Amino acid sequence: MVTLKSAREIETMRRSGKITAKVLTDLMKAVRPGITTRDLDEMAERGIRELGGIPTFKGYHGYTASICASVNDEVVHGIPGDRVLREGDLLSLDIGTTFEGYVSDSAVTVPVGAIAQNAQRLLDVTQECLMVGIAQMQKGNRLGDIGAAVQAHAESHGYGVVRELVGHGVGRAMHEEPQVPNYGKAGTGIELRPGLVLAIEPMITEGGYAVEILKDGWTVVTEDGKLAAHFEHTIAVTETGPKILTLRSFGEHPDVVKYTPEAERSGVSA
Repeated sequence: MVTLKSAREIETMRRSGKITAKVLTDLMKAVRPGITTRDLDEMAERGIRELGGIPTFKGYHGYTASICASVNDEVVHGIPGDRVLREGDLLSLDIGTTFEGYVSDSAVTVPVGAIAQNAQRLLDVTQECLMVGIAQMQKGNRLGDIGAAVQAHAESHGYGVVRELVGHGVGRAMHEEPQVPNYGKAGTGIELRPGLVLAIEPMITEGGYAVEILKDGWTVVTEDGKLAAHFEHTIAVTETGPKILTLRSFGEHPDVVKYTPEAERSGVSA
């Protein structure tokens, strides 16, 4: 069942999103060669709790950490541990916060030190995929418009779009209906209505889109071993257009100002 959120609920989710955005920004700034993914996980849990939230991921179906930290060919759900990040790595950070019973969910992929040109291009295009998906979250559009836009942008640059993993509705639970594929046909699916809150999360690969799960039961990697990137925001459909509830003050795409209330624009930077 798809549930529409009230203005009060969306505001609570925005407060949750502010915690997610602040902690994710701190993690992005902390990423450097020599740090471990466990260091980042500990920083995230401490930060979420200090700001009054609960790490949504920790304990979810037995998951042991507060973030997902996925490196290079790891698409999503990498478990933090003793892995030391190295110059040239790509690191995808995925984080969720529960605040007053409501969840916010966001992800970014960041460079570890200096990275190769092809890796930077993958990051840029994947973030653009998120933005073109958000642009479709207009009242009266269809769910399929989101995935169609993401797929068209990724494939026009020669990239793969992961099929097995999708975005989702979000609210009192981290995963609610509807599922939101990053591929599909425009004009299909449910109508987008004010109050619908979705986590849009393009997962884009440098090679083929086939993936597999490692023996830990969580980490999803590209089948061909090529790089992957992942960007995600929690967004509400409103009468006046998309509203990003996990908006950061750091590392956003320049187009994000289109979906930012006037009162918040001074804090947005690319």
